[in-house]
Amino acid sequence: MNTTSLLSSILSGGQDAALVSLYGEEMLDLQRVRYAKAVEGFVSTYGEAEDASVFTVAGRSEISGNHTDHNWGCVIAASINLDIIAVAAKNGENIIRIKSEGFPEDVIDITDETVDEGKFFTSGAIISGVCKGFSDNGFAIGGYNAYTTSNVLKGSGLSSSAAFEDMVGNILNYFFNDGKIDNAEIAKISQFAENKYFGKPCGLMDQVACAVGGFVAIDFGVPGKPVIEKMDFDLSSHGYSLCIVSTGGNHADLNEDYASVPAEMKAVAAHFGKPVLREVTMEELISAIPVLREKTGDRAILRAMHFINENKRVKAQTAALKEGDLDAFFGGVLASGNSSFEYLQNVYTTKNVSEQGLSLALALAQNYLSDKGGAWRVHGGGFAGTTQAFVRNEDVPGYRALMDGAFGEGACLVLKVRAVGAGKVI
Repeated sequence: MNTTSLLSSILSGGQDAALVSLYGEEMLDLQRVRYAKAVEGFVSTYGEAEDASVFTVAGRSEISGNHTDHNWGCVIAASINLDIIAVAAKNGENIIRIKSEGFPEDVIDITDETVDEGKFFTSGAIISGVCKGFSDNGFAIGGYNAYTTSNVLKGSGLSSSAAFEDMVGNILNYFFNDGKIDNAEIAKISQFAENKYFGKPCGLMDQVACAVGGFVAIDFGVPGKPVIEKMDFDLSSHGYSLCIVSTGGNHADLNEDYASVPAEMKAVAAHFGKPVLREVTMEELISAIPVLREKTGDRAILRAMHFINENKRVKAQTAALKEGDLDAFFGGVLASGNSSFEYLQNVYTTKNVSEQGLSLALALAQNYLSDKGGAWRVHGGGFAGTTQAFVRNEDVPGYRALMDGAFGEGACLVLKVRAVGAGKVI
């Protein structure tokens, strides 16, 4: 469809069915405007196109398995109804041009496979890496122009960077591979791009959750061969929303806190001659406590206990979602959150104990929700940032007012889990 017809179709309601399926009826008017502005952004950047398409990749929320993937553990994550969208058209060149709203344009020669450390931590490096990953796996690549806009907020713990990575591959998939590449495969290529070309040794959870859609369980027990299981569970049909609260914590100087978690877990594993905790049992851990207290310290032991129990929780929660047992699932969420607070100890940094926004948000959630059902926990890496809660729709206005009152207007983001991860909309 040419860009003029595309814009007209969006504004006249011709794409309403697709938009409602992604965002819900209540968001239709907003998304019509958003999609129309994206088409206009494409045209103002690249001119009219005879054959343009619109793509989407969801943001994601970690549901359970807090700080386990780096030790070959198990996680549950879910895609959300915030996303990055892209209006794109083939350009017949060996060049990919991507203009993301609010950022400089990237112009990448897809035939240049050089890993350039001088371009580490740039979006251009991601594009190069995804193209290389496609080629290495025998998939076709080609040039295109794209204009993107995203409401997956940076720094929110909802994985805006992974959504962008998946988007680069999502467009390549539909333009040059007939949309036949599995989204989990695109996620693996995105991880390769981030590791090799972007310079960040990330795991795979974010990319998988953004690409696959819905609730997804991932078992990282075999390095390089994660077991990915998509679950057909509709949270909205049970009358719940997913609320993420940004507490406004200071993320500065937290690298040491984040790095200490996998380092301490692996230090415990090393005592047993293992590379990661996945290969250590609780019985082995407990029997070695006298030696480990001297060798690794008490916190490392507690974090190891969290890891081992968290893997069991994830498996139980996965089974609960398959069976539609919401009470059992929420019980796992609460247990995961308590373990993160007490054993993993990633709810606040010991460098600044007077600032405990996450602790405060969790206390408020417990006080408000304990007699209303649902569940709450720290969200993502922790130490600062966001909390997560599953809240009955009728309780959302009160919960949002409470959190906005404590942490500022707009602190509470009310989300839905959506079934579609990466895909072509139009």
